[in-house]
Amino acid sequence: MATRKKGKAAYMISSVAEQYGVHPQTLRLYEREGLLKPSRSEGNTRLYTDDDLERLEVILKLTRDLGVNLAGVEIILNMREKMDAMQQQIEQFVSTLSDLARHVPIEEKRPQNSLIPIIDVRRRKP
Repeated sequence: MATRKKGKAAYMISSVAEQYGVHPQTLRLYEREGLLKPSRSEGNTRLYTDDDLERLEVILKLTRDLGVNLAGVEIILNMREKMDAMQQQIEQFVSTLSDLARHVPIEEKRPQNSLIPIIDVRRRKP
């Protein structure tokens, strides 16, 4: 095991290949195909982080257990990344709305001719 900058542990290709039961050439293939992007040491040795290993586990699950080819793996991984990005955007949007809602007086929140009265729970006494 080697150590990368920022204190993150990184693993060399031989230990990753042994740990996951794959040939080092398979890991190199995954890198050529853009599925894995290990960092490099000053001596140009591939270094796999824990994030890389998690991604490798997904790749192996898809290929070994589900029979997905590498083109399908690429599509699935790209979709997962897009979904994660969208989830972060939604969470940021909801957070922004919540922040804005806290600054609007309750009287301004109530729509005109509302059938259901809005109760300001902040002003209710227990």
